Amino acid sequence: MRAMVGDVLRFTGRTVGAAEHRATVVEVLGRAGEPPYRVRYDDGRETEIFPGPDCVVEDSAHLRSPHLD
Repeated sequence: MRAMVGDVLRFTGRTVGAAEHRATVVEVLGRAGEPPYRVRYDDGRETEIFPGPDCVVEDSAHLRSPHLD
């Protein structure tokens, strides 16, 4: 997994009915975009994480780019 500052990590629930949650990468602590990451959740909490297989990176550059049809 590779992420950059500003990317959003989306965590899916491991069990049926578990809520999905998201966190924004505020610092990359590993080399070349690799974990661990310091992230900020929507409620303002910050923590250092090593994402597991239930995590997907949403590229912030893609989210900021206008779509050209």
